[in-house]
Amino acid sequence: MTRSTGAADPRGETAKLKRGFGILAVLGVILVVAGLIGLIYTAAATLTTMLLFGWLLLVGGLVGLLHAVQARHTNFFWLGVVVAALNIAAGVVIIKTPEAAAEALTMFAALLFLTGGVFRLVGSLVVRGPQFGWTLVQGAFGLLLGILVLATWPSSSKYVIGTFFSLSLLFDGLGLIATGYGGRRIVGMVAGK
Repeated sequence: MTRSTGAADPRGETAKLKRGFGILAVLGVILVVAGLIGLIYTAAATLTTMLLFGWLLLVGGLVGLLHAVQARHTNFFWLGVVVAALNIAAGVVIIKTPEAAAEALTMFAALLFLTGGVFRLVGSLVVRGPQFGWTLVQGAFGLLLGILVLATWPSSSKYVIGTFFSLSLLFDGLGLIATGYGGRRIVGMVAGK
């Protein structure tokens, strides 16, 4: 008769960790492939992104409304109802008119790039801190990006959101691949295999 000492089998735990890091790497590969496909088909990626965003707002609004109803006897109720109604309305509008929503979001992004670029440029020239050069380059890049997007707006709205979303998928995927591969190597080194 064997008695359990309560200690976990180290080989089993090592295998679980390696498997978990392997799954991260596989998810990273999927995200990289999705990002590359999105960069090739930017118009479809923009439309998909807007529809996904609309559905997320709609579902989030419905969940928020249910939560507000559950909290109907608290001070949160009316604020929860208003926020949920706004999310539901925005979700419906985006789902019904994803092209117009992409145009509006592209305009908003361009204005953010412009204002961020101007503030970074002016801030770097006024402060002249230790990161002066990098801040100046970031400001100039933001300003240039904002001008380029606005100069071709509204036609730029067909590809800007899809490009940003696809790049995000690509870099997130690369990060997951690096984490998965590095984690597997570290677990292997620690386990001595």
